[in-house]
Amino acid sequence: MANDFSSTSSGTESGPQSPLTPEGKRSPKGIRKFWGKIRRTQSGNFNTDAPGVAEFRRGGLRATAGPRLSRTRDPKGQKSDANAPFAQWSTERVCAWLEDFGLAQYVIFARQWVTSGHTLLTATPQDMEKELGIKHPLHRKKLVLAVKAINTKQEEKSALLDHIWVTRWLDDIGLPQYKDQFHESRVDGRMLQYLTVNDLLFLKVTSQLHHLSIKCAIHVLHVNKFNPHCLHRRPADESNLSPSEVVQWSNHRVMEWLRSVDLAEYAPNLRGSGVHGGLIILEPRFTGDTLAMLLNIPPQKTLLRRHLTTKFNALIGPEAEQEKREKMTSPAYTPLTTTAKVRPRKLGFSHFGNIRKKKFDESTDYICPMEPSDSVPDRVYGGYRGLSPLDAPEVDGLDQVGQIS
Repeated sequence: MANDFSSTSSGTESGPQSPLTPEGKRSPKGIRKFWGKIRRTQSGNFNTDAPGVAEFRRGGLRATAGPRLSRTRDPKGQKSDANAPFAQWSTERVCAWLEDFGLAQYVIFARQWVTSGHTLLTATPQDMEKELGIKHPLHRKKLVLAVKAINTKQEEKSALLDHIWVTRWLDDIGLPQYKDQFHESRVDGRMLQYLTVNDLLFLKVTSQLHHLSIKCAIHVLHVNKFNPHCLHRRPADESNLSPSEVVQWSNHRVMEWLRSVDLAEYAPNLRGSGVHGGLIILEPRFTGDTLAMLLNIPPQKTLLRRHLTTKFNALIGPEAEQEKREKMTSPAYTPLTTTAKVRPRKLGFSHFGNIRKKKFDESTDYICPMEPSDSVPDRVYGGYRGLSPLDAPEVDGLDQVGQIS
């Protein structure tokens, strides 16, 4: 055995041999096994050019990652339609567009149905529901509006505002409680222009005050050409405020104003109220008493309420104050409350024939109609011309649930 061991270890050890032990017998085998592993795992001579091997380089996508980490690519198709009109887009480019648009869940059906961008451009809402499986009415509306804009080559500033921006906008106007519903429905800037009363009810917005809040906020966006930064969040010069500035106040900015007029303890009550500068200035039924109610200032605190009303009237300016007074003296006046609800308009018998023809998401009962400037009343709030939002019948004429205990 000694001779056998000497022959196998020649070339690796040149010194005198020590007496053999059980550990000694296992040691050379273990060393050879160890060095063999090192030789097998060394990558210095690894041929990365071999077919089927280069795909597994460091930094590459693992074979097990699948579609989660990569989408099927069509380099020739992407290169050829880089500057092509939408109608000529390849299937993969249309699918990538759907993903970027927030509708990734429908890509699997799009790959089976869409042959080019022309497929979408000629699709009806019913086609989208059947072929892409879009059952969600607002997802379908989002896609219909986008395709319509492409077909008409209509460039809208609102199209630059995605659904993530809209959730931040809800924070700004004091309605963060609806962020989840708006996000799940992928409501973006373009959809805000075409939101209907039914859309808001589908989004679980049932408060009449919150409908008016969204209506006024959309009007402010219209006037500012959908500038994403049009709402003011931080205090500026408090000594020289004008209604044209106040109308662009966010909910947080209104709370800062309350702190500046010694009502800091009540300011947190405006969270989730939907109160912002647009609602304060543009809604003729929103008065100092409405604000006191939302702040939960008890009616018996008459001096505090009078102080708030004085500061409120100074804030909104004489023109808006006069209009609010005229509204309060009109025979049909009903004060705003936190309990009034909105529900769909009741249809008369003459409308029954159209119920099946008109889909839920095809309504044109917009919460804030897009009217040309010459069709709007000639009212100016320090540079803000037009629209006292409640003059439009969409919200005011709806059935309301009375006081709820």
